[in-house]
Amino acid sequence: MTPVLILPGLFGSEDAHWQTAWLRDHPESRLVQQDNWDHPKLNTWRARLEATLEDVGEAYIVAHSLGCLLAASLAGRPAAGRVRGALLAAPCDLPATDKLHPGRIAFGTMPTAELPFPSVIVGSLNDHYMSLDRLTLFARLWGSELRNAGLAGHINVASGYGRWPGGYRIFDKLKARTHHLDKIPQRKPSLGRAASSAW
Repeated sequence: MTPVLILPGLFGSEDAHWQTAWLRDHPESRLVQQDNWDHPKLNTWRARLEATLEDVGEAYIVAHSLGCLLAASLAGRPAAGRVRGALLAAPCDLPATDKLHPGRIAFGTMPTAELPFPSVIVGSLNDHYMSLDRLTLFARLWGSELRNAGLAGHINVASGYGRWPGGYRIFDKLKARTHHLDKIPQRKPSLGRAASSAW
């Protein structure tokens, strides 16, 4: 069974967070543990992710908030070839996040390169970490399918998201698509440009 790497964002994912429930519900899942959740540095976090990918061989990614940017930062790097697909929930926008948490994050600028692996972004209409316009922009730049969760905030505990069965269903569909792509010779493993779809 292909491992699933869980990538939390700033401050990590608390016990009530859906990512923690995901780890309990899916035995193939593995948390990519960072040494400092409170002051993330891109190079340090990415080195840990790349080392984990090398250790497991290949994996899916399930990321939240800043973890989505960590996953997106793999574009153009050899480790990206080990990622079979990524579920990116509520990616944060670095300028907005810096206003909310001044001086906490050293992640440079927003990644803009198209992802070389299939990806689905789940975002909302009222996420204070990323506006809908910016969400749509980065879904297009990353070549990700975009799913609109409605008024779901930051898709975190504060927004009422503990265990998240809807995320499991989206992830299962992503995996099914990657298996289908494996059977098509010489086809680029991408879900295409951003497309809005109902929650």
